[in-house]
Parts: sequence; structure tokens; C-alpha cells
Amino acid sequence: MTRTHPILLATLLAAASTWSLAQTAPAPATGPAATAQATQSDGTRAQRWAERRAQRQEQLKAALKLSPAQEGAWSTYTAAMQPPAQRPARMDRAEMAQLTTPQRIERMQAVQAERQQLMNQRLDAVKSFYAQLTPEQQKVYDQQSLRRGDGYGHGPRMHGERGMHR
Repeated sequence: MTRTHPILLATLLAAASTWSLAQTAPAPATGPAATAQATQSDGTRAQRWAERRAQRQEQLKAALKLSPAQEGAWSTYTAAMQPPAQRPARMDRAEMAQLTTPQRIERMQAVQAERQQLMNQRLDAVKSFYAQLTPEQQKVYDQQSLRRGDGYGHGPRMHGERGMHR
């Protein structure tokens, strides 16, 4: 059995890491054509998400077997669960680089507060709708939301190995 010399091993590791750093990705496309393409792909992605969300809502509604008296609560619930029309603006790296560390942290806290407010609104909508359901419907809702993760489509299945449930 031969022992690998530590210097040789370190040299090989350094060479491998240097080689991997030398492999650069092509620069992202810029200009009006690239902007149009990015906007189109984002629009298509948003449309697909909207279609999937509508499909999940219809499946949930069918599984719940809502009574006519519960239709108003359903409408209020689905309206409240829609994503915001405009998400908080993201700062690019250049803007972030111009801020001091305390300013960057304050900016992150402001974005977090906006997200927390949205989460609280959704929690209120779920609680209000859930209270209108019969115990049998609540069990169905619990099962449906458990399968999706957190009740509106961002569950562990979408986060792979990084999900909460492994």
C-alpha cells in the first residue's frame, strides 16, 4: 500500500481547482433583444404558474365539495391567496455595493417585513376560510395543503434536498 505524498496531493487539488475556475460561462446577452427575450420567458413562466395555481385551486375546490353557502368564503379565500401584483423591488449588486452594511441590513429587513405582511394576510385568509369548513372538509384541506407543503404551492417537493422534509 502506497502513501500519497501530501505536497503532491495539494498540487493536484490546486491544479484541478484552477482548471475549474478557468472554465467561464459565456457573458449574458445584453441589449433590447435580450431584454425582450427575458421578458417573454418571464411572462410565459408567470402564465404557466397562474395556470397551475388555478388548476390546484379547482382541484381543491372539487375535493372540498363546497356548499353554495361556502362559495362566498371560497371567493374571498382565492382572491387573498393570489400573488401580489408587484413584488418588492430587488436591488442589483451595484446598488447594494453603494450602501453601507447597516443600510444593506435595513434594506433586507424592509423586504422581510413586506414578505411577513403578505404571509400574515395569507394566514388570516386561511383561518377565515378554514373556519367556514365542516370538520370533514377541514381534514381534506389539511391533507391537500400538506401535500403541497405550506398551503399554496411552495412545499418541500419544490425545494428538493433543501426542503424541510427529507
